[in-house]
Amino acid sequence: MELQLFDAHCHLDLMACPDAIASEVAAMGLGLFDCGVDPRDFATANKCAACHPGITAGIGLHPWWLADGRCGTAEIDLLCKFAAQERYIGEVGLDFSPRFADTEGIQTQAFDRLCQTLSQYPLPGRVLSIHAIRAAGAILNILESHSLLEDTPSSPVIIFHWFSGTSDELVRARNAGCYFSVNERMLASKRGREYARQIPLDRLLLETDSPAEPNTETSAQSLIRSLTRTSMRIASLKNCDAKRIESAVLANARSVFDLR
Repeated sequence: MELQLFDAHCHLDLMACPDAIASEVAAMGLGLFDCGVDPRDFATANKCAACHPGITAGIGLHPWWLADGRCGTAEIDLLCKFAAQERYIGEVGLDFSPRFADTEGIQTQAFDRLCQTLSQYPLPGRVLSIHAIRAAGAILNILESHSLLEDTPSSPVIIFHWFSGTSDELVRARNAGCYFSVNERMLASKRGREYARQIPLDRLLLETDSPAEPNTETSAQSLIRSLTRTSMRIASLKNCDAKRIESAVLANARSVFDLR
C-alpha cells in the first residue's frame, strides 16, 4: 500500500507486541521511525527494519538510560561506534529536568562525543531525533560547536522531538533549519499548541512517541488514529485544511527519511 502517514518518532521495541505491529505497518500505509533507547538493541531493531518495508531503525541512547545507570560509558562508546556509519540517529539528547540534574555531566559528555563523531564521519542524509528537556539551548550550542547546523549537503537533519524549550529557543532552532515532530501529548498544553502553530509547514513532522509506558498494548491502527488526530488539531491551530497538513507533513517525511 502507498505510504499515507509517517510516525517520525516511536519506540517499537517498547511496545507490547512489536512483531505484530512491524508486520502491519506497510500494509496499512504507515511508515515509522523506530527510535532506539539503548545502542545494544540496535542490531535487532535494524534487522527488523530490513525485513519490514516502512520501518526505519535509529541507533539511540536515551538520556534517561544514562541518568538511571542502565547505560554508561560502554554504551556511549557503542553508540559512537555505530553512529559513525549510520544515517539514522535517535533517540539522543539531554534532559536537565530536576530529577536528572545530578547526571548533566555524563549526559553532556555522551551527546558531545556523539556530535564529535558525526562531525568526523559525515554522511549525506543523516537524521537525528533529539530529546531536549530544559536543554534545547545546550543542544544547539553543542551542535554548533561541531558545525552540525551549517547549511551544507553533509550536515545532518536535526529533528526536535516534542519540543518544550523556551520561545527564544524555538526561534533559534527554527532559524537553524531544524525540524519539529509533534504528538498529541505536546498539543495537550497551551504552550505546545502555540509552538505547533508557529512551526512552519515545511519543518513539521508528526509523531506518536508511542508507547507512553513500556509494554503498553498498541497497534498500527492506534498509531494511525493518533497521527490523524494530531494532524487535525494542527490544522485547526493553523486555520487550514487537514489534508493540507497531511500532504505537507508526508512530503517532509519523504524528504527527510528518503522514502520512496
